[in-house]
Amino acid sequence: MGQRLAALTDWLKGLDQLGEFRVAPASDDASFRRYFRITTADGHSLIAMDAPPEREDVGPFLRVAEAFARFGIHVPQVHAADPAQGFVLLSDLGAVQYLDVLDAGNVERHYGDALGALVSIQACGPQDDLPHYDRDLLWREMELFRDWLLQKHLGLELSAADNAMLDQCFNQLIDNALEQPQVCVHRDYHSRNLMVSTPNPGVLDFQDAVLGPVTYDLASLLRDCYIAWPRDQVKHWVQGYFELALQSGVVRPEHEDRFLRWFDLMGAQRHLKAAGIFARLNLRDGKPGYLKDIPRTLGYIVEIAPEYAELAELAVFIQRRVLSGL
Repeated sequence: MGQRLAALTDWLKGLDQLGEFRVAPASDDASFRRYFRITTADGHSLIAMDAPPEREDVGPFLRVAEAFARFGIHVPQVHAADPAQGFVLLSDLGAVQYLDVLDAGNVERHYGDALGALVSIQACGPQDDLPHYDRDLLWREMELFRDWLLQKHLGLELSAADNAMLDQCFNQLIDNALEQPQVCVHRDYHSRNLMVSTPNPGVLDFQDAVLGPVTYDLASLLRDCYIAWPRDQVKHWVQGYFELALQSGVVRPEHEDRFLRWFDLMGAQRHLKAAGIFARLNLRDGKPGYLKDIPRTLGYIVEIAPEYAELAELAVFIQRRVLSGL
């Protein structure tokens, strides 16, 4: 890591636009990327991304940033990039995440801005050059739950019946995802990747964008792994978003009866994936801070299970054998 920082500093020194500058850590990341805040002699602030090329490809970030900026999404401006070394110099969208400020008094305003940006992403975002959120990828994501959380983290021995139940749930959740309208999906559209800024929000961490289900990003935002809201309030936001998406041509009138179901089951798929990732971050990457978010994340599945028969066995399994062991 010291060698990477030295190489990044040398690269920055070679950029004529900077002059004298200071380097300080800017944020933690759940990937192999690191971010540094670069402060110039005149007090101007920029962000340097360090993405080791053997671990991360900055190409998708650069392509999606350009595409999003074209239709008005507030993403970091790319000032310089060296994809071979994995270095990118970006404008600074500030240090205030949605998660830092969200409360009952301002959530309607901030989520209103976020939902407005989301419908623009879905209506105008790139599609042709994005990977597809296909059955294999959706399945691999949920396998993180079985592999990293259940088996590696909790040490559970799964019976044939357990595995059959999980397989059936995974297939039902995948079917739900694939029957939805397919749009540009940010894939991590939540309170840690949305910045309070002008214009609001600033949008980060979009490099994993895919062509996928219309409710995926909505579930990421409204069923956030890091902050929870009352079920009735979430339903109200979902209905409001459907109307916004309908006006924008993202969905059709006949989708209304299925939209909440799409949203809830899409959330269940994402929550299984996220819980597995949180366990992997602890075990593989030495980042235990996300473990505290697993009960909230899986709790969403338990909360909605009474409304969806296909989640009943999974919810009981989570309550009895997962949440009790965390």
